[in-house]
Amino acid sequence: MTQTGEKGDTCSICLELLSDPVTIPCGHSYCMRCITVYWDEGNEMKNDRCPQCRQRFLSRPVLMKNTMLAELVEEINKSPPKPGSPHQSYTGLEEVSCDFCTGIKQKALKSCLVCMASFCEEHLTPHYTVAPLKKHMLVDATSKLQENMCSRHEEVKKVFCRTDGQCICFVCTMEDHKGHDTVRIAAERAERQANLGLTQQKIQQRIQNKEKDLKALEQRVESMNLSAEEAVKDTEKISAEMKSLIEERISEVKQQMRSQQQTEASRAKEHEEKLHREITELRTRLAELEVLSCTEDHLRFLISYPSASHQPPLSDSNDVPGIHAHPLYSFKDVAVAVSKARDKVQAALTEEWAHISPKVTEVKAELRTRAEFLKYSCRITLDPNTTHKRLSLSGNNTKAKLLAEQREYFQSQERFAERWQVLSKEGLTGRCYWEVKWSGRVYIAVAYQNISRTGTQHECGFGYNDKSWALICKDNIFKHNNVPTLLSGTLSSRIGVYLDHTAGTLSFYNISETMTLLHRVHATFTQPLHPGFWLAGPAGSTAELCELQ
Repeated sequence: MTQTGEKGDTCSICLELLSDPVTIPCGHSYCMRCITVYWDEGNEMKNDRCPQCRQRFLSRPVLMKNTMLAELVEEINKSPPKPGSPHQSYTGLEEVSCDFCTGIKQKALKSCLVCMASFCEEHLTPHYTVAPLKKHMLVDATSKLQENMCSRHEEVKKVFCRTDGQCICFVCTMEDHKGHDTVRIAAERAERQANLGLTQQKIQQRIQNKEKDLKALEQRVESMNLSAEEAVKDTEKISAEMKSLIEERISEVKQQMRSQQQTEASRAKEHEEKLHREITELRTRLAELEVLSCTEDHLRFLISYPSASHQPPLSDSNDVPGIHAHPLYSFKDVAVAVSKARDKVQAALTEEWAHISPKVTEVKAELRTRAEFLKYSCRITLDPNTTHKRLSLSGNNTKAKLLAEQREYFQSQERFAERWQVLSKEGLTGRCYWEVKWSGRVYIAVAYQNISRTGTQHECGFGYNDKSWALICKDNIFKHNNVPTLLSGTLSSRIGVYLDHTAGTLSFYNISETMTLLHRVHATFTQPLHPGFWLAGPAGSTAELCELQ
C-alpha cells in the first residue's frame, strides 16, 4: 500500500494528498481544483501545459476523475496514523493548524482567501513559486475563513452590497441583491480605507491640538506656580517691611518716653534735694527759736528776738516747680495715641484687603459661561485711517463691508494698501472679550500696531507673519506666522474672542446657544494687540463688532 507522502498520491501543485484526483494525458495526476485553477489563472504560455513535464496539449484536456487514485487516497485517509502521532499538533490552543498536514499538524502561517485553507511554511511554498497561486490573496492565519464563504451558495464573498451594507457572493447579486448598488469588496475597501485615512488625519490633528493644549496648560501651571511663589515672597517681604516700620516707630516712641522719664526724674531729684536742704534749715531755726524761747534772761531774750523774728521768709512748697506732678499718669496720653494709631492701621488694612482679596480670587480656573466672559467685554471701534480702499465702514465704525470697487479715502501711512484689511483704534492689554458677526470669507484677527501696511502677503497679511494671529472663518483654519491649524466642526456666524494679554492666551469661541471653544493659542505678547478684519471676498462680505450687553 502506498504510504502517505509518496509521489503517486500527492498533488505536485499543493503538495498534499490528492483531492478529487484527475490524470491528464501525459500521465501526471493532480487535484481537480488545483489543475483547473492553474490553467484558469495561468498566462497564455502555460495554458494547457502539464505543470511538471511541460507537455503541451492541442486543447485543454477534459478532466475526468481517476477512480483508482481516488480509492487509494480514500484508503490512505482511513488507515490508522503511526503510533505516537494521532491528532498530534505543534499548534497552541489559539493558533491555527495547517489544513494540509496529514500527520502532526504544523502551525499555519497564512490563510488563502481563494483556496479557503490555511498553510504552514512548507505547504505555503507553492503560493510563492507557482505562478497561478501567486495571484491568490494571502492573509495572516485565521480560523474564521468560513466567514468569507456565503452560507447560502457556498461561494467566496467577493462583492459588497452598499444597499444592504454587507458582503455577498456573485450568485447573491443575481438573486436577493439583484439591482442593488454593488461593488467589488476590494473597491469598497479602498474607498473606506481612504475615508479611514482622513479620519485618522483628523484624529491625529486633534491629538496634536490636545497635546499643544496640554503643553500650554503645563506651562501655565508652571507659570502660575512661579508667580504664586514670587507673590508669596513679595508679600512676606512687604509684611516684614511693615512689621519693621511699626517696630521702628514703636521703638522711637519708647526711646522718647524713656528720655522724657529720665529728664523728669532728674528734675524731681533736684527738687527733692532742695526740699531736704530747706527742711534742714527750718529744723535749725526751729531749734534756735526753742532755745530762745526757753531762756530765763529777759535782757538776752529781748536783744536776740529782733534778729530771730526778722529773718528772710522761708520758701513755700508752692514755689517748687512740678511739686504736684504725678509721674504715674503723665504718659497715659501716649498709650492712648498709640492705641489710636493701631486702630487706624487696622482700619487701613481692612480697607485695602477689600482690594487685595479679589486680586487673589481672580487667579482661578478658565472662564466657562458667556456671562463670565461678558465681564471683560470692551468697546472696540475700527480705525478709518487703516481701512483699505475696498472697504467701507458703518455703524459708528464697528462694521466693515467689502466693496466691488475702490472708494476715495484721504492719504494715510496707516492705511493698508495691498490687503483688504482694517485694524481697530484700540490696542488691548489685560483681559478683553469681544464678539464678531461675519459673512463671506473673513479673517478675524489681532495684530501689533507695527504690522506692515504694504508688501507681500507674508509681510502684511493677517496670520501670515509673526505680528498677527487670524481665524479664517470660511476655511475653518487658524493661522499664525503662515502655519495653519485645521479646526474641527463648523463655525457659527458669530465668533467670540477672548484675550488674556498678561497670561499670553488668545481664544476663539463658537457662539450659539452655548459657547464652544474652537481654538486657543499661547504666546508671549510683547505689544498691545489691535483687533482687525481681512475681508478676502467676495464683494458684499461683512464683519461686524457686536454690541455686548
